[in-house]
Amino acid sequence: MNREGLLIVVSGPSGAGKGTICKELLSRNEDIHLSVSATTRKPRQGEVDGINYHFISKEKFENMIDNDEFLEWAKVYDNFYGTPKQAVLDTLSKGQNVLLEIDIQGAMSVKDRYPTGVFVFILPPSLDELKNRIVKRGTETEADINKRFGSAIFEIEKIENYHYFIMNKDVDKSTSELENIINAEKNKVCRYKNNIIKKFKEEL
Repeated sequence: MNREGLLIVVSGPSGAGKGTICKELLSRNEDIHLSVSATTRKPRQGEVDGINYHFISKEKFENMIDNDEFLEWAKVYDNFYGTPKQAVLDTLSKGQNVLLEIDIQGAMSVKDRYPTGVFVFILPPSLDELKNRIVKRGTETEADINKRFGSAIFEIEKIENYHYFIMNKDVDKSTSELENIINAEKNKVCRYKNNIIKKFKEEL
């Protein structure tokens, strides 16, 4: 029986640990593919085109917008970022699962276009722990830290738009919880009932 792959969309406030969980999930599951976003910004040192991002010109990005080639896109400061639609749909049609780690605004755009996706929200154990994680990165100014921390409540209020949540106290346990969600979704009757009925009718 042919099954279309799952589109797994993971979001959460900065510092919740969604990136670490997604990295662990990919290392443990060869059948899950990370969607590579497109951007108009220049590559940073060590970044590889097609691996970290698809680095394209502003003109090409705008043409892709006009041609409806993105599941979602946004302009951040002077650069564009977006999820190319066709690559995701092609992978799903092969029965392979696709992982999107994107912000909440982008996730809602994807949900409008692909409502059968699985939307998972990663939460920190507490706001104090969230702030500690952001500070420990050591990569952001105090102003940036306060800005990200101040956005957390606003972002958490959007959780009602998601199907599942994971309280991330431990990366290994949280990754296992995400795997359990994915496995349960693979066996939802509402996803495959027509294929199931067709398969057994053909055997009559």
